[in-house]
Amino acid sequence: MRKAVEQLAGFLDHLRQQRRYSPLTVEAYGRDLRRFIKFNPTKLHHLSSGDIDAYAAKMKHARLSERSIQRNLSALRQFFQYLMDQGVVSANPANLVSGPKARRPLPKVLDTDQAHRLLDFTPRTPLDMRDKAALELLYGSGIRLAELIALRLGNLNLQDAQLRVLGKGNKERMLPMSRMSVTAVTQWLTVHPDPGNQEAWLFPGRGNRGITARTVQNRLKRIAVRQLGDNSLHPHMLRHSFATHLLESSGDLRSVQELLGHEDIATTQVYTHLNFQHLAEVYDKAHPRARQGAKPGKDTAKHITPGKDQ
Repeated sequence: MRKAVEQLAGFLDHLRQQRRYSPLTVEAYGRDLRRFIKFNPTKLHHLSSGDIDAYAAKMKHARLSERSIQRNLSALRQFFQYLMDQGVVSANPANLVSGPKARRPLPKVLDTDQAHRLLDFTPRTPLDMRDKAALELLYGSGIRLAELIALRLGNLNLQDAQLRVLGKGNKERMLPMSRMSVTAVTQWLTVHPDPGNQEAWLFPGRGNRGITARTVQNRLKRIAVRQLGDNSLHPHMLRHSFATHLLESSGDLRSVQELLGHEDIATTQVYTHLNFQHLAEVYDKAHPRARQGAKPGKDTAKHITPGKDQ
């Protein structure tokens, strides 16, 4: 087992340094793989697809979610691929094991009226100005929370209403800024502690660090309770709302994919399901033939002549 632990440490270093995985992802992979090694103390080069299958069955028996099981299997596939590249194993036993098909839950979103009410407040203090600017960027540009807290002043181009962000895999993309987010950020910069320093954090926190994700989450909840009477909002919901509202208006899936920074358009396609869900709800409420117990009117079924095309 000691050798396996050493090989795992090498794999995690590889993810950090070569693959540039985020610290949270590396931590999750490490946790999942340590659990697997503890379950299978056998030397790694002796393991077979049957051992991986047995581990998947154990996870299912332990009532892990389908998504958790899939994540564990993905970690195992990448770990064994790394071991193959290192010459430790000759085959990848995890490649032959397919986990349960995870049902992808549709993300929760605000409707356009809720989004407007959430952001419809006049900032009175520097803290309000900071919060308003942060929320306008989350909803107006659809950036991730991690991208928001990593922003420096040099990422802004207020004159052209553009924002440069560093996304997953250290991939850079340029995003448009909404008129409201430009206004909110400009106002925030009037009270920013170091507005002339392009390397300064856009949203500084304590010490020489940027604002924390937890701070943004807590401030959003506080504002959402005040504006909407709802404490269930989280920053990613604003990103989901951005994508959904943009797709509803434009129908341009490829452009939404680019703006969100998704590598695979299949990831973006979840918003087409949201869009359809919204249309289905409108249909159910509005269409007379969709309403339960709807009675035919004088111009409907009883006046149709059988055998004729309508």
